[in-house]
Amino acid sequence: MGLETSCDETSVAIVEDGSTILCNVIASQIDLHAKTGGVVPEVASREHVEQINAVIKEALDEADCGFSDLQAIAVANRPGLMGALMVGVSAAKALSYALNLPLIGVHHIEAHIYANFLIDPTVQFPLVCLVASGGHTQIFLMRGHGDYELLGRTLDDAAGEAFDKSARLLNLGYPGGITIDRLAQSGNRDAIKFPRARLGPESLDFSFSGLKTSVLNATSSGLDSHPIEDWCASLQEAIVEVLVQKTMRAAANYNVRTVLAAGGVAANSRLQSEMRRACESRGLHFAVPSKILCTDNAAMIACAGYHHILAGHEDGLDLDVIATEALA
Repeated sequence: MGLETSCDETSVAIVEDGSTILCNVIASQIDLHAKTGGVVPEVASREHVEQINAVIKEALDEADCGFSDLQAIAVANRPGLMGALMVGVSAAKALSYALNLPLIGVHHIEAHIYANFLIDPTVQFPLVCLVASGGHTQIFLMRGHGDYELLGRTLDDAAGEAFDKSARLLNLGYPGGITIDRLAQSGNRDAIKFPRARLGPESLDFSFSGLKTSVLNATSSGLDSHPIEDWCASLQEAIVEVLVQKTMRAAANYNVRTVLAAGGVAANSRLQSEMRRACESRGLHFAVPSKILCTDNAAMIACAGYHHILAGHEDGLDLDVIATEALA
């Protein structure tokens, strides 16, 4: 069983043999946080407390399992909102203690990467993975299970943050990434010249704060100069172009044949199509999880936990929650 409460999704999943999803229940808080235009940590934590037991029961019912069928408990314990993480970890500890089952703490970013192994357990190493979400934009090299090398990261804003904050400037509400993706499909990607932060010819790092400022300046005199679809398409292209370019550079630098994408931004249709096109032109294999597995979910936690167990890793009931911790 996997539990995920790192931010604003209360999720419980049961995964068999690290690959077969028996259930993946997600109680979303999007409507709740849309009222404030973003996640309020205290509100998210209280909602997790109210939802966690019901979501555990629903997961067991959906998987047609009982507690006696479980063999281990995996939980996201880092990084994330402290109060939110504590709810999931407390529930996981209670289950581990009551059922006398192994407890495994899972890094949230690691779990996003392992969402790909739920789609294809035979993914070949070495590989490069782009992890892009509301709080993270990073490129990792993986030479094997549990072997991570950070190749590049954002120096300021994450790609998902750039999407959401720009969406607010475009009066598109929260969360903005999905709306931008939908509207951009009928827009002109070249209508507005937004900047791309290259950071040098060999850099694998990212920077999106300048883009966000450019959107602020461009929209300060109103949105009437262009159709909203053109605003969205131009903004999306500025983000996607850099994500794809740097990921391809990483793949070439480290001579890998497999490229993965993960995280909420990986669900973006333009990013997927451009990444797939770039990989096909270079003879690389590209994989990305289904949309639901790109978002925060407990199936990816369970999958990562399974591979920890295979490697002989197990935590105790003193497992702590950590707000910020690098994966590599």
